[in-house]
Amino acid sequence: MLLQRRGGLLCCGCGASAVAVAVVDGQPPDAKSVSGTSVSAAVTTANARQLSWAQVEAMTGGFTSAIVGEGGFSTVYLARLAGSLAAVKVHRSSERLHRAFRQELDALLRVRHPHIVRLLAFCDQRDEGVLVLEFAPNGSLHEQLHGGGAGAAPMPWARRVPVALQVARALEYLHERCEPQVVHGDVKASNVLLDAGMGARLCDFGSARAGFSAAVAVAAAGPRPRAVFGSPGYVDPHYLRSGVVTKKSDVYSFGVLLLELLTGVQAFRDGRLLTASVAPRLAAAAAGDLVDRRLGCRYDAREAAAVLALAAACVRDKPGLRPSMADVVRALEQLQPQHGRSLLGAGGKL
Repeated sequence: MLLQRRGGLLCCGCGASAVAVAVVDGQPPDAKSVSGTSVSAAVTTANARQLSWAQVEAMTGGFTSAIVGEGGFSTVYLARLAGSLAAVKVHRSSERLHRAFRQELDALLRVRHPHIVRLLAFCDQRDEGVLVLEFAPNGSLHEQLHGGGAGAAPMPWARRVPVALQVARALEYLHERCEPQVVHGDVKASNVLLDAGMGARLCDFGSARAGFSAAVAVAAAGPRPRAVFGSPGYVDPHYLRSGVVTKKSDVYSFGVLLLELLTGVQAFRDGRLLTASVAPRLAAAAAGDLVDRRLGCRYDAREAAAVLALAAACVRDKPGLRPSMADVVRALEQLQPQHGRSLLGAGGKL
């Protein structure tokens, strides 16, 4: 889902909208609850605070704030929690969306990584589940790549490879270092948020799957068609054929993201897939023929060639021929040995 920006604010949500809280005297409202109880006194669970519905209402001014984005699954408000800006994601009320909320909550409570959006608090008292997430002031990678409009300066090449490495590290962590292991299920540019230092934060775990090491079949409930996870342009064709989600499904989606960073072209636009337009040229084309034309000659040719080769490997049709995310991380680290650890480790800032 692509969040629509209004008022210069953007937050992540699974099919969600982004909404800002009403600003009072130039500042968002204080994070105070009713009955004189402060939010900071709320119950904490796995480093995330458990809030009451009254506290959520107080944080968001009773849900009366200006909308900065719209989506079908949830609404996100800008608020303050313990003095810091936070994104308050309120899921819409339905049995299916509540399951997605529980799924995302369970995943976020389990993970902890510098390049995964951090869960600060939550409320599960009602059908409209609430997640309070760290706020990323520089919007999404999708906006940085495609949202500037005609004449806007493109995202510099020097930012693109570091962001790719940070997202790769987040996925490697999910695939190899989590217990149980996690498949994200919806890797795409709009699910990569950028913090104040342009460091990447992978978000939206509404499609995540955990508790297996290799694969899981997504079964249909009764005679209805099977629900399809992922987003157009990024979905693994093998998953569409088999209904089986694997870690290699994330690898495929990440390969599409690499192509998007290389070319500056959206993964899916006007009914056309980026992979379909680029695939015939992956083997024979020089990287320079595919690099985002807006960059001119302002890119590293060696890095571009390596990114193209890595993307081609990630989007191979047979999952068994795709690299693991650990392989991807090693390949990207070799591109920028001087940056790989010192600048891209914890903070992800350049």
